[in-house]
Amino acid sequence: MIKVIASTSEFLSWRQSHQAPVALVPTMGNLHLGHVSLVAEAAKNYKTVIVTIFVNPKQFGPNEDFARYPRTLADDLKALESIAADIIIFAPKDPKEIYPDGFASEITVPSLAQILCGKTRPTHFNGVTTVVYQLFSLAQAQSAYFGLKDYQQFQIIKRMCVDLRLNIKLVGMPIVRDHDGLALSSRNRYLSPEQRQQALELPQSLDQAQSILLDQGVLPCQEYISKQLQTGTWDYLELRNAETLQEIHQSDSVCLVAGAMFVGTTRLIDNRLVELNAR
Repeated sequence: MIKVIASTSEFLSWRQSHQAPVALVPTMGNLHLGHVSLVAEAAKNYKTVIVTIFVNPKQFGPNEDFARYPRTLADDLKALESIAADIIIFAPKDPKEIYPDGFASEITVPSLAQILCGKTRPTHFNGVTTVVYQLFSLAQAQSAYFGLKDYQQFQIIKRMCVDLRLNIKLVGMPIVRDHDGLALSSRNRYLSPEQRQQALELPQSLDQAQSILLDQGVLPCQEYISKQLQTGTWDYLELRNAETLQEIHQSDSVCLVAGAMFVGTTRLIDNRLVELNAR
């Protein structure tokens, strides 16, 4: 069963009447197989799954793609039809359902939000944590499922939950990729066929960095990254500690290789988690 709720008041009324445990999958819609995998995994553990579909204006910068971000609710519902669970779609039609008149609060995790993606999107993660806190508060779910393509986002939300003592289990799910290795993303639809081929430089560079990291170690990998950054249209390509997102050290056991690049006007992100003690 799929039920669509468009207002916060109706959603709160439903949640009050539904006392059984629920899972939450926050999305901005335009669902692809990566999103569907999150809902399917949640459905293995919960009879009821809340899927939020809300294009959050607070996480877009002034020159970003908020206005043209794909809004495909009818197709999103079809994408979830085969999942064996009661699915509640909370899809606010108006941002005021989430941010009522006078809303003035902001949640930030500055130590994690001002690096990597945060260097060129300085307000982005404040918008993410603020809306996710709102959704956690409204849904009162026992677990929330996130894709690890947005690895920095996941770590920031995890830090927020620890710091604010939020009683919710976070589940990070593996990146789902297309046949050519490109990570699935709602923004892939912006790419022309030629740009789609250009975008493969991102996963291929990450694969090469991972291989060098495992075979030769941190310093040769950093040298490779420095050379890569001299080509293409990179926003960043970096090695980080997978847990803290701070600078990598030789003694770290798990490393994040993270990259963001522009293909035309489209910004794509991807990453690899590398266990250094597996060498």
